[in-house]
This record gives sequence, C-alpha cells and structure tokens, in this order.
Amino acid sequence: MQRLAFALALLPTAVLAEDIPLASDVTGVTLYPNGATVTRRVPFSAPAGAHQLVLTDLPRNTPLASVRVAVEGAQMGSVSTRNDFVPPRTEETNAAIQAAEDRVELLEEELRNRQAAIESIRLEAKAAEARVEFLESLGKGEGVAALDVEKLMALSEMIGSETLAALQAAQGARRRAEAAARELEDLQEDLKRARQALAALVPEREDRAMLAVAVRSDAPAEGTLTVTYNIYEAGWQPVYDLRLERETGALDIERGALVYQQTGENWSDVALTLSTTRPTEQVVPGEVWPWLRRIFDPEVPVPMPKPLVRAEPEAGYAADGAMEEAAMAPAPVQAAAQFDGLSVTYSYPETVDVATGADNLRITLGTLQAEAEMVAQAVPLTDTNAYLMAEFTNEAEELILPTHEASFYLDGRFIGTRPLDLIPAGGEAELSFGPIEGLRLERTVLGRNEGDRGMISRSTELTEEVRIEIENLTGEAWPMRVLDRVPYSEQEDLEIEWNAAPHASEMDVDGKRGVLAWDFEIAAGEEKEITLTHTLEWPEGMVLQ
Repeated sequence: MQRLAFALALLPTAVLAEDIPLASDVTGVTLYPNGATVTRRVPFSAPAGAHQLVLTDLPRNTPLASVRVAVEGAQMGSVSTRNDFVPPRTEETNAAIQAAEDRVELLEEELRNRQAAIESIRLEAKAAEARVEFLESLGKGEGVAALDVEKLMALSEMIGSETLAALQAAQGARRRAEAAARELEDLQEDLKRARQALAALVPEREDRAMLAVAVRSDAPAEGTLTVTYNIYEAGWQPVYDLRLERETGALDIERGALVYQQTGENWSDVALTLSTTRPTEQVVPGEVWPWLRRIFDPEVPVPMPKPLVRAEPEAGYAADGAMEEAAMAPAPVQAAAQFDGLSVTYSYPETVDVATGADNLRITLGTLQAEAEMVAQAVPLTDTNAYLMAEFTNEAEELILPTHEASFYLDGRFIGTRPLDLIPAGGEAELSFGPIEGLRLERTVLGRNEGDRGMISRSTELTEEVRIEIENLTGEAWPMRVLDRVPYSEQEDLEIEWNAAPHASEMDVDGKRGVLAWDFEIAAGEEKEITLTHTLEWPEGMVLQ
C-alpha cells in the first residue's frame, strides 16, 4: 500500500489530496459460450466532500470502453480509465506460493551441490588415471636399463603396487560417481515436481489497468463501488453424459459445463452464472438487398458490376446487472436453470475458484430425463451392422446445447464420445448408441445390364438389381428400419422405373428424393431379404451421370 501511495503522489496535484485507493477482486461472473461479463464489488469509506475512488488492479487487457460503474452510498460523478502509466502494483505473495518458491530454490541449491560433488569424484578418477600413465612412462625410461637386478626388481615392485593402487582408486571413484549420479536422478525428479507445484499456483504477474471514479457526499459515506465490464478471454462449453437403459427406454442426459478463463488474474470465491446468450455472434437480423436482373447479348462483353459492400453485423455485450444471490442446493451441487424463451441461465449455488490459464473447472447443471423409442437402423449401402438408435422428444423447457463433448453410455457401458447438435425445447432428436454386432447386413449387386456398351445406338438403357439381406444373430427380436435408395430424375428424357420387394414403408425419407425406408420386426434367428430393381433409359448421344 505504501508503494501505491508513493505512485499516486506522482499524479497531478489536483487529484492527489482527494484520492482514495481501493483494492478489488472479482466477485461475480456471467459466462457466455465465448466471453463473460465480470463484476467487482468494492466497499469504501469516504469523508465528506469530493473524492476519487481509484482502482489500480483491473487486468491490463480490460476493454475499458465496456466498463460500467455504479456507486451506492455517495453521488457518482465522472469516470476515467487508463491502461498505460498505471501506478505499480503492490507485490503480494501468499504463503503457498512463497513456500513453493522456497522449495524450488532449496532443491536447486542441493542439485548444484551434488553436481559439484560428482565432478570432484570424477576428478579423483582422472588423477588416478594420470598416476597410472606416469608409472607406465617411468618403467620405460632410458635409465631403467642401466639399473642392476636388485634395483630393477625394487622399481618393478614399486610400479606394480602403485599402479594397482591407482587403478583401484580410479575404479572406486567411478563407482562412487555413478552411484551419486543415480541419486541425482531422484533429486531432479523432486525438483521437477516442485516446479510443477509452483506453476500450478499460477502466480499473477501481469500489469494492470486503472479506474478512477469521482464521488461526492455531504457527510462521511460508507458505500459500495460496483464495476462491470465485458471480456473475451473466458467462456464455457456444455458437456453431456447420455445414459440409455434398453429395458425401460429411460434416457438420462446428465449436463455439465467446462469453465475456463485467461484474464491474467485468478478468480477466488466468485459467484458464477452461465448464460447461453452468444453476444459475440450475430445480434441483428439480416437485410434483404434489391435484386437487379439484366439481360445481355452473349456476344457483347459486359463489364462486371461492382460488388455491394455490406455492413458487418454488429456484435457486442449487454452489460449484466449485479449477480443474484445463489441458493444452496443439496448434494450434488448443481446449477439452477432459468429459461426466458430466448436463452437459458444457470446460477451456480456455490462460489468457485478458477485460476487464469490453468484450471478447466467442471460444474454440474443437473439431469434431464426422457423416454426413448429404440430401433435398429440399418444402412446396407455403407454398413455391415445395424445401429441402435434412440428417438426422443426434449420435453424440458430448455435447450440442449450443441457440444463436442457428449459421452454415450448403454446399460452402463461406455459407447464413445462425439459431438451433439442443438436440440430445442420440444424438439425431436435421434441419437445413436453404437453398433449391434449381431444384426448383420449384406448388400449385393446381382446383375447390371447396359443396353449401350460404349457404342452409339438409337437408345441407351441400364438395368440394375440389388439384393439386401438382414440376419438377426442377437438372440432377441428387434424393431428394424432399413434405409437404401433408388435413382431419381428431373429430366423428361431420362426415364427411370424402379421396383422394391417388399414395398417400402416410406419414400423420400426426410425430404431426400429416392431414399426409401422399410420398417418391420425381425425375430431372433430370422433372415429378411429386400430386392431393389431399377431401369434407366435415355436418348442416343446423351451421357449418363
């Protein structure tokens, strides 16, 4: 605080005497799929008169144009912001970070000492090896040949014993160095874990922006300064666990949310609200432009018209008000949903901690329940097995949001993870819960007769017959839906006739022309067969595509 007071002393004199420095933390956040509205509520005390409440701890990348301020307990005047030439922050290191830093420093010092000790041992080995080399050279000296037998034997004995001692010293030093190096690996692993523990605490080191709010009161005031602003460095995405019970058809959709933020500051004890509003996407309807049609002579070149310049859709945040007080819920703790017909808001009943750039917090949003109708869907054109499909209606008064993180379970067994599309309230959906290995499919093209085999003739014709076989090896009956296709034409000159046996239950499925569906029950051990035949005929000189 002393450093802050000294820094504020550098500001213009007219501001100095009336400044009241405040420290703030994030107290509430409304998260959108991309972006967030952040709320900071700061109590203050001010004597009578005019003053400036000064915050110097907003994240440096705060979009200052989106900052909105409210004051309770005093009359608010002008608001000024800056993210350059901000007084320095007070250095604050909490006990956990300090302990982690001390642990890393201690292990680094021990590592340096052990490395020095290993190097000393290796120097001993080198010294012993040097003695061996000296002794070898001593035995080869020029004066050795002139020695009598007695002196020669004494020299030889001395060289032998000293060489053995030097070799043993070198070997012992190498072994001690290897043992010390092995112990060093454990120390290096301890240091690695200590550094990871320090990094996990995510100390805040970024510079900050400053906010000054003019206030006035005729009497000493006790009030609250509320600051809200919108950011892009945070968001949430839905995650789902979809659990289907075959025996009852019960479908449970367990909803959750992954929360992230990269604002440069840690959020601690923050009231959290999730919103499905998407302020970073299009927020205004499209526009219909005049449609100018022209005719022209194809032999006369026509200059290309200049493209119309369309205004980009406006996007922005609507600042939320103060966060509503969240009510405690019984375990498991989950967010309460509110649907206003436009979007869903989830208010989490407990405060949360989210570290910047490190945490990926998952919270629970509750479970939706539905009754599903199950059918084995077969597409012999591409697959060799049928797949279990669950059809249901979203009868909850809220959206099931799109996500890339939907996990599917069948009778408690994990099936897989894949994306899930948006399912509106009251909307119908069809979900796959994996292959049914015992429902085997085979599609065979029995014969193809081409009337024109590459030669020009008065007419061209192609006939194709397909046989589809379905075999049930599961030991139980299944409701089946088989999908296949026949060609269709939009040209009078291309005539198509087709036949299906048995007749299809549905044609042009989902508006797709030529796509057929057969609905039937297949008993355990039963085999079903479908035959498709089509004939195409077109004039001579034309090419079939």
